[in-house]
Amino acid sequence: MRKTLKRFLPNHESIHANRWLRPFSNTLLHPRLWHLNRHSAAGGIALGLFCGLIPGPFQALAAAAGCVLFKVNLPLAVVTTLYSNPLTIVPLYVLAYGVGARVLGLRENGFVQPPELGDLDLGAWLTAVADWMVGLGKPLALGLIVLAAIFSLLGYIGVKAAWRYWLIRTWHGRRARRSGGDREE
Repeated sequence: MRKTLKRFLPNHESIHANRWLRPFSNTLLHPRLWHLNRHSAAGGIALGLFCGLIPGPFQALAAAAGCVLFKVNLPLAVVTTLYSNPLTIVPLYVLAYGVGARVLGLRENGFVQPPELGDLDLGAWLTAVADWMVGLGKPLALGLIVLAAIFSLLGYIGVKAAWRYWLIRTWHGRRARRSGGDREE
Protein backbone atom coordinates (compact mmCIF):
# COMPACT_ATOMS: atom_id res chain seq x y z
CA MET A 1 0.00 0.00 0.00
CA ARG A 2 2.74 2.42 1.00
CA LYS A 3 4.84 1.67 -2.08
CA THR A 4 1.81 2.18 -4.33
CA LEU A 5 1.10 5.59 -2.80
CA LYS A 6 4.73 6.65 -3.09
CA ARG A 7 4.69 6.01 -6.86
CA PHE A 8 2.06 8.72 -7.31
CA LEU A 9 3.61 11.30 -4.98
CA PRO A 10 5.79 14.02 -6.55
CA ASN A 11 9.44 13.97 -5.58
CA HIS A 12 11.57 16.82 -4.27
CA GLU A 13 13.13 17.51 -7.66
CA SER A 14 9.77 18.03 -9.36
CA ILE A 15 8.73 20.56 -6.72
CA HIS A 16 12.04 22.40 -6.88
CA ALA A 17 11.85 22.48 -10.69
CA ASN A 18 8.29 23.85 -10.78
CA ARG A 19 8.52 27.58 -11.39
CA TRP A 20 5.27 28.30 -9.50
CA LEU A 21 6.37 26.41 -6.40
CA ARG A 22 10.03 27.45 -6.44
CA PRO A 23 9.52 30.48 -4.14
CA PHE A 24 7.99 28.17 -1.54
CA SER A 25 10.43 25.30 -2.02
CA ASN A 26 12.14 25.74 1.36
CA THR A 27 8.81 25.34 3.12
CA LEU A 28 7.33 22.73 0.78
CA LEU A 29 10.41 20.51 0.80
CA HIS A 30 10.28 19.88 4.54
CA PRO A 31 10.69 16.07 4.85
CA ARG A 32 7.71 15.61 7.18
CA LEU A 33 5.36 16.98 4.50
CA TRP A 34 6.30 14.11 2.18
CA HIS A 35 7.06 11.28 4.59
CA LEU A 36 4.46 8.54 4.52
CA ASN A 37 3.87 6.84 7.86
CA ARG A 38 0.73 6.18 9.87
CA HIS A 39 0.95 9.47 11.76
CA SER A 40 1.52 11.72 8.75
CA ALA A 41 -1.02 9.82 6.64
CA ALA A 42 -3.71 9.98 9.33
CA GLY A 43 -3.01 13.67 9.90
CA GLY A 44 -3.05 14.42 6.17
CA ILE A 45 -6.33 12.59 5.62
CA ALA A 46 -7.92 14.27 8.65
CA LEU A 47 -6.77 17.71 7.50
CA GLY A 48 -7.98 17.06 3.95
CA LEU A 49 -11.38 15.93 5.19
CA PHE A 50 -11.68 19.03 7.35
CA CYS A 51 -10.59 21.43 4.59
CA GLY A 52 -12.79 19.69 2.01
CA LEU A 53 -15.86 21.48 3.37
CA ILE A 54 -14.35 24.95 3.05
CA PRO A 55 -16.45 26.86 0.53
CA GLY A 56 -14.99 27.79 -2.81
CA PRO A 57 -11.68 26.97 -4.41
CA PHE A 58 -9.65 27.46 -1.24
CA GLN A 59 -9.81 23.86 -0.05
CA ALA A 60 -6.43 22.73 -1.41
CA LEU A 61 -4.72 25.96 -0.33
CA ALA A 62 -6.08 25.62 3.19
CA ALA A 63 -5.03 21.97 3.30
CA ALA A 64 -1.51 22.87 2.12
CA ALA A 65 -1.23 25.64 4.71
CA GLY A 66 -2.46 23.27 7.42
CA CYS A 67 0.10 20.67 6.36
CA VAL A 68 2.89 23.21 6.66
CA LEU A 69 1.59 24.20 10.10
CA PHE A 70 1.02 20.68 11.45
CA LYS A 71 3.76 18.90 9.42
CA VAL A 72 1.54 16.13 8.03
CA ASN A 73 1.49 14.52 4.60
CA LEU A 74 0.79 17.24 2.01
CA PRO A 75 -0.22 15.19 -1.05
CA LEU A 76 -2.72 13.08 0.89
CA ALA A 77 -4.31 16.17 2.42
CA VAL A 78 -4.69 17.95 -0.91
CA VAL A 79 -6.08 14.89 -2.70
CA THR A 80 -8.48 14.15 0.14
CA THR A 81 -10.15 17.56 -0.25
CA LEU A 82 -11.53 16.31 -3.57
CA TYR A 83 -14.31 14.37 -1.85
CA SER A 84 -16.31 17.57 -2.05
CA ASN A 85 -16.80 18.26 -5.73
CA PRO A 86 -19.62 19.54 -7.95
CA LEU A 87 -21.46 16.22 -7.57
CA THR A 88 -21.23 15.97 -3.78
CA ILE A 89 -21.15 19.57 -2.56
CA VAL A 90 -24.92 20.14 -2.49
CA PRO A 91 -25.73 16.94 -0.52
CA LEU A 92 -22.86 17.71 1.86
CA TYR A 93 -24.14 21.24 2.43
CA VAL A 94 -27.71 20.00 2.94
CA LEU A 95 -26.36 17.57 5.54
CA ALA A 96 -24.30 20.35 7.13
CA TYR A 97 -27.38 22.58 7.32
CA GLY A 98 -29.31 19.78 9.03
CA VAL A 99 -26.51 19.22 11.53
CA GLY A 100 -26.24 22.95 12.23
CA ALA A 101 -30.00 23.35 12.64
CA ARG A 102 -30.07 20.42 15.05
CA VAL A 103 -27.15 21.80 17.09
CA LEU A 104 -28.83 25.23 17.24
CA GLY A 105 -32.13 23.59 18.21
CA LEU A 106 -34.10 25.03 15.29
CA ARG A 107 -37.51 23.39 15.08
CA GLU A 108 -39.00 25.01 12.00
CA ASN A 109 -37.93 23.95 8.56
CA GLY A 110 -36.30 27.08 7.17
CA PHE A 111 -34.48 25.15 4.49
CA VAL A 112 -34.76 26.45 0.94
CA GLN A 113 -34.08 24.03 -1.92
CA PRO A 114 -30.82 24.65 -3.80
CA PRO A 115 -31.05 26.15 -7.28
CA GLU A 116 -31.25 23.68 -10.15
CA LEU A 117 -28.84 23.90 -13.05
CA GLY A 118 -31.67 23.82 -15.61
CA ASP A 119 -31.10 26.42 -18.32
CA LEU A 120 -28.48 28.33 -16.32
CA ASP A 121 -24.89 28.36 -17.50
CA LEU A 122 -22.28 27.16 -15.00
CA GLY A 123 -21.25 30.67 -13.90
CA ALA A 124 -24.83 31.77 -13.23
CA TRP A 125 -25.54 28.51 -11.41
CA LEU A 126 -22.46 28.92 -9.19
CA THR A 127 -23.57 32.47 -8.37
CA ALA A 128 -27.05 31.20 -7.52
CA VAL A 129 -25.57 28.46 -5.30
CA ALA A 130 -23.38 31.03 -3.51
CA ASP A 131 -26.44 33.24 -2.88
CA TRP A 132 -28.36 30.18 -1.68
CA MET A 133 -25.55 29.28 0.78
CA VAL A 134 -25.33 32.84 2.15
CA GLY A 135 -29.08 32.78 2.74
CA LEU A 136 -28.77 29.68 4.92
CA GLY A 137 -26.60 31.55 7.45
CA LYS A 138 -25.78 30.31 10.94
CA PRO A 139 -27.08 26.73 10.68
CA LEU A 140 -24.97 26.09 7.60
CA ALA A 141 -21.81 27.71 9.00
CA LEU A 142 -22.05 25.83 12.29
CA GLY A 143 -23.01 22.62 10.52
CA LEU A 144 -20.00 22.86 8.20
CA ILE A 145 -17.64 23.19 11.16
CA VAL A 146 -19.25 20.34 13.10
CA LEU A 147 -19.45 18.08 10.04
CA ALA A 148 -15.85 18.86 9.07
CA ALA A 149 -14.71 18.02 12.60
CA ILE A 150 -16.67 14.74 12.55
CA PHE A 151 -15.30 13.76 9.13
CA SER A 152 -11.81 14.69 10.25
CA LEU A 153 -12.01 12.64 13.44
CA LEU A 154 -13.48 9.63 11.64
CA GLY A 155 -10.82 9.86 8.92
CA TYR A 156 -8.02 10.06 11.47
CA ILE A 157 -9.31 7.10 13.45
CA GLY A 158 -10.07 5.15 10.27
CA VAL A 159 -6.57 5.58 8.83
CA LYS A 160 -4.94 4.68 12.15
CA ALA A 161 -7.13 1.56 12.45
CA ALA A 162 -6.61 0.49 8.83
CA TRP A 163 -2.85 0.98 9.11
CA ARG A 164 -2.77 -1.03 12.34
CA TYR A 165 -4.88 -3.80 10.77
CA TRP A 166 -2.56 -3.97 7.75
CA LEU A 167 0.50 -4.04 10.04
CA ILE A 168 -0.89 -6.86 12.19
CA ARG A 169 -1.80 -8.89 9.08
CA THR A 170 1.74 -8.38 7.78
CA TRP A 171 3.21 -9.55 11.10
CA HIS A 172 0.98 -12.61 11.16
CA GLY A 173 1.93 -13.40 7.56
CA ARG A 174 5.62 -13.20 8.40
CA ARG A 175 5.14 -15.37 11.47
CA ALA A 176 3.24 -17.96 9.45
CA ARG A 177 5.93 -18.03 6.75
CA ARG A 178 8.68 -18.40 9.36
CA SER A 179 6.92 -21.16 11.28
CA GLY A 180 6.06 -22.94 8.01
CA GLY A 181 9.70 -22.73 6.91
CA ASP A 182 10.97 -24.15 10.23
CA ARG A 183 8.72 -27.21 9.97
CA GLU A 184 10.01 -28.17 6.55
CA GLU A 185 13.59 -28.53 7.76
